[in-house]
Amino acid sequence: MLGYVVARRRGEVDGLIRAVAERLQAEGMPLAGAIQTNVETGPLSKCHMDLQVLSGDAVVRISQNLGTLSRGCRLDADGLERAVGLVGAGLERGAALLIVNKFGKQEADGRGFRPVIAEALAAGVPVLTAVNAANLDAFLTYAEDLAEELPDEVGAMTEWCRARVAAAAEG
Repeated sequence: MLGYVVARRRGEVDGLIRAVAERLQAEGMPLAGAIQTNVETGPLSKCHMDLQVLSGDAVVRISQNLGTLSRGCRLDADGLERAVGLVGAGLERGAALLIVNKFGKQEADGRGFRPVIAEALAAGVPVLTAVNAANLDAFLTYAEDLAEELPDEVGAMTEWCRARVAAAAEG
C-alpha cells in the first residue's frame, strides 16, 4: 500500500511523480497529494520549489531565497505545513490515491507529510512517494512492512497505482 521510488539524482523523481499524477488525473482518478515543480531563476541563484496540490489548484512555494552564497536549508517549513494542510483536506474529501512528492528530512524527523501518509494508510488509501538515499533508512523504519520499492519508470509506477487502487476498492 506504500509504493516508493529511490531518488538517485537531484530533481530526477519530481518529473516521474508528476507524469504519474498527470496520467492518473487524465483517467479521472481522484487524487490527493502534491507534486513538486522547480522554477529556475537564473545561473547565480537556486531554483524556487513549488508544490502543486493535486486535489485543487493551489500552488504553494516551499523554498526561501537565502541569497546566492547561502548553503543552509532553503525549505520554508511554514509553506510545507500549509501544503500538508491542503493535502490533508483533499484526502478527507475522498481520494483513491495519495501522492507525496517525497519523504524527505521533515518526514524523517516526524513532520511534514508523515501524518497525512499515516492517515491515508489507516483509511486504506494507497500512497506513492519518493525518497532519497539519505532518508531511506528512516523511511523504511517508518513504513515497516508496508513499503514496496518500485522501478523508477512512469509506466510501472502508474500500473502499481492502478492495481493498488483497484485492490483497495475491492477490499
